Amino acid sequence: MPYTAENWPIAAALLQFPGTRPDGTAVQDAPASEWQQVFEEVADAGFTNADLTDSWVRPGDLSSARLDELKAAATAAGLGLPSISAIRRSVIEEGNWEENLAYTHRTLEAAAQLGCEVVSIGLHQAITPEQRKQLWFWTVEGHKDPVGDKESWNNAVTRIREVGKHAAELGLLVSLEMYEDTYLGTGDSSVQLVQDIDLPNVGLNPDLGNLIRLHRPIEDWRELVHKTLPYSNYWHVKNYIRDEDQARDQYVAMPAPMESGLISYREAFQFAISVGFQGVICTEHYGGDGLSVTAANQDYLRRQVLPKRDGYTLGTSLVAQGRQTPAAVPAR
Repeated sequence: MPYTAENWPIAAALLQFPGTRPDGTAVQDAPASEWQQVFEEVADAGFTNADLTDSWVRPGDLSSARLDELKAAATAAGLGLPSISAIRRSVIEEGNWEENLAYTHRTLEAAAQLGCEVVSIGLHQAITPEQRKQLWFWTVEGHKDPVGDKESWNNAVTRIREVGKHAAELGLLVSLEMYEDTYLGTGDSSVQLVQDIDLPNVGLNPDLGNLIRLHRPIEDWRELVHKTLPYSNYWHVKNYIRDEDQARDQYVAMPAPMESGLISYREAFQFAISVGFQGVICTEHYGGDGLSVTAANQDYLRRQVLPKRDGYTLGTSLVAQGRQTPAAVPAR
């Protein structure tokens, strides 16, 4: 039965929780009781699920025993863990791709042990020193994948296909996060990459916010929705206020609650449902009280956007969705 507003799995991103404790030690190595405190804070904000954003804790670098502690901490707080977002570990990063690929495989194994449904990965790389100086890092250009480089493109296809096959063996979905200036940086390129990988359990994470926040000309968000949602199986959602003065070549964007920004998620989800999207949703926000804004975003989705009643017409996705068992992917 298709999801409704009442039961659609919505997870809180953990972007606002630092990976370093006040004493300078890593949250990665903290006792499970500290992890549980974070999960309780997320639950108190109104969430029943959390996305394990690996800027906080890296599941792929935890032992099996510690993974059990992580899951137990979430369970004690009343949270499910449907997804892991492994960020800035590009499998085509020069000089680091082998370790990044190995880390991605470890993250899949961790996801399977934790009972997750989907692992989101991308081709974006570490924030540059110049980006770190900015209030908003996206106002300065970072890494760019080489345009027209067939070898680099084929490496991305081959290595992500390897990841996808491993995920299929574990009963997991892989979702590719859209991000500027990478091979997942435009609608057409993102779709082509999924098509070239050609695995039913590998789809897109159409993180439209990553693209509309740029201080330069952008693709129309509606075109991005129509191109990418038929291939999407997971979704980071956030929004930005945007202003453009093309005559002066001036572009400004700032984080905003989902219902207040440029993207109409009401419209976006109507189309998403028409093409079969039933993936986990992860609410994100940068700046300020990020957890409160992501909680408000969840309320907005359930109150205003997601279908209130079952029995609605659901289209057919071009990739596997979380509660489906695609061909060549073992039943969980």
